[in-house]
Amino acid sequence: MKHIILILVFVSSLMAGVVKSPLISIDEHRNIATIKIKKIDIGMSGFISHNVDDSHSVILKNIEVISFDKESEIATLKMTPYDALRNNSLPKGKWKVKVGDTAILAFGYTRGVLIAPNDEIYYRIIRSIKNLQWVHPDIFATILSFNGHPTPLREDFTKLSIATSVGLIFFFLDEKLYTADSKSFKILNITDAPLKQSKVKLPFFSRVDKIEANWFGDGSDELETYESYYFGLLSEANPNNKELKKAINNFNTKAEK
Repeated sequence: MKHIILILVFVSSLMAGVVKSPLISIDEHRNIATIKIKKIDIGMSGFISHNVDDSHSVILKNIEVISFDKESEIATLKMTPYDALRNNSLPKGKWKVKVGDTAILAFGYTRGVLIAPNDEIYYRIIRSIKNLQWVHPDIFATILSFNGHPTPLREDFTKLSIATSVGLIFFFLDEKLYTADSKSFKILNITDAPLKQSKVKLPFFSRVDKIEANWFGDGSDELETYESYYFGLLSEANPNNKELKKAINNFNTKAEK
């Protein structure tokens, strides 16, 4: 119960609210912008909002926090094209990001999806975190079936985030809970969650019996392992996370015994 309470405390801190801050500098050649803020987590994602007039605004770029200097309280943001609301039938504006535009971060952090190996672990965790709006993994399984991916790809998680406005993805792996930003896939927190795993449903717990598969291509094969695969996905997006590396090494050591 102690560890479940720790999970609840951390998630509550993430749900404190959307973070808004004006841009103080822009480097268009490097697609970099900066904001001044007292505290922010590296890996948090969001977007840049530009005011067209007093009553209208437009989203110009996706952003991700790539560094934060605690002494100067300067956060560096990587800008990428915003395509969540793409519509080729609508005209595109020619607005450019400017100093003073608003960086909006942690958008969607009140909604989460939990990837768990079985129903018992799934329900124990979501019932302990009551203030988060949980999107059921059945919805993700449906998206995977539409895409023909019995094995979830990183792009599938991005599509889930766009379709459901989910900001956080939780992974239960080897008695730990990993909290990741749904778009950047960067790990925001790792919490001990010593729940015994008696069974595994692949690719994750859901009430969908079968996920349709494409004839070929990435993601078309049935997932054969749970921990190893999701550890691999997280590792690709977090190559320098020492705590994750240690957890993977511990898991591999136990698996070899």
